[in-house]
Amino acid sequence: MKKVLIITYYWPPSGGAGVQRWLKFTKYLPEFEWVPIILTVAENQASYAQLDPSLLKEISPELHIHKTKTFEPYNFYRKLSNKKEIPYGGFSNQKKITLFEKFSRLIRGNLFIPDPRRGWNSYALKKALEVIKKEQIDVVITSGPPHSTHLIGNKIKSLTGIRWIVDFRDPWTDIFYYKELYHTKLAEWIDKRLEKKILTRADQIITVSEEIGKLLLKKIPNSNARIAVIPNGYDEADFEKTVAVSNELFTITYCGTIASGYRINHFVQAVFQLPESVKNKMKIRFIGNVPEDILQLFERKNLRSRIEVLGYLPHEQAVSQMKGASLLLMAIPDSPDNKGIVTGKFFEYLAANRPILAIGPIGGDVDVLIKKCTAGKLFPYEAVEEMQHFIHECFDKDQHKRNFGETTGTEKYTRRNLTKELAGYL
Repeated sequence: MKKVLIITYYWPPSGGAGVQRWLKFTKYLPEFEWVPIILTVAENQASYAQLDPSLLKEISPELHIHKTKTFEPYNFYRKLSNKKEIPYGGFSNQKKITLFEKFSRLIRGNLFIPDPRRGWNSYALKKALEVIKKEQIDVVITSGPPHSTHLIGNKIKSLTGIRWIVDFRDPWTDIFYYKELYHTKLAEWIDKRLEKKILTRADQIITVSEEIGKLLLKKIPNSNARIAVIPNGYDEADFEKTVAVSNELFTITYCGTIASGYRINHFVQAVFQLPESVKNKMKIRFIGNVPEDILQLFERKNLRSRIEVLGYLPHEQAVSQMKGASLLLMAIPDSPDNKGIVTGKFFEYLAANRPILAIGPIGGDVDVLIKKCTAGKLFPYEAVEEMQHFIHECFDKDQHKRNFGETTGTEKYTRRNLTKELAGYL
């Protein structure tokens, strides 16, 4: 059994898809002759945007976990702003863009490069070197965002020469909200220089989608770096043990982050144009935080009564909601290079075996996967009439208890099979 040290900021009780990616990898790695060891931040000092303590019970009792102190600027932000929430997704969870918010973004984009979690690095580096020596680690993995975590891996590589794998769960300087952080040209130059340095020095690069892989490769065209795509997936065990929630109404369910950049205004118009007989038997349910400007889209079309916001739910409850949905809604931010955005929830949508209405770029990774798995349909942002027809079709089938159709070829995306791929690269 060889040993791999996984350095990740996000770990239970933090919630979200990024947490589940490495939580599930560590669950199955021992089956492929690798002992995972986790290095993360102490939860009582971390600044997590989402909490899901239910994920703690999924951690193997045999897993060795090392936690360190950190310095967290976001905790000062929380005190100054009198807000309980930590900003995430380019401050997309902030309901109103005040002057204070704009100033906060300016500070975030120019004083904390690549991100405010860099205050963890010195503590994590010290502990990582201790663990590598004591445990005789064979491989180190750093997972980002926060991409400042990769700076830890780069330093470890310089000091020890150990094999180092970089995991890009999201792009770095091409993330959809990057321009909303008001970087100066100098700050952007420094950020891109750090990104290229990491990509150049890593022994192996892993990312979650084909398009992000292509995007990263463009930055280092003359490099011999190996870029592998290991997407997020779903754990069969999560779906086998969870009972679908019961809904009396035709329920369209959206799980995850949403903001104005996701451009669901044409979807709202499509719903508005449905016959009253359909709308009266419909509910649109959001699992996660919903900014006020999104709710106002429905308000302006007199659809507010059709909306239900449950907020962030423990993972098991979110799975139950997905399994019980009549139709699953997914939106991809309308931004440059968005063809590679595949949310973590997408693969759980596949596992839920419910029809998917996705909004995003034609020909992107989600479009390809939906067609490949016969899981629903992706529509361009402005396709009002087409979305309306699709919703109506799903509604009719739901009312007559006819199945939309089984998804196919999803076995490739089980967490166990994806971990087998990871073990091959290790």
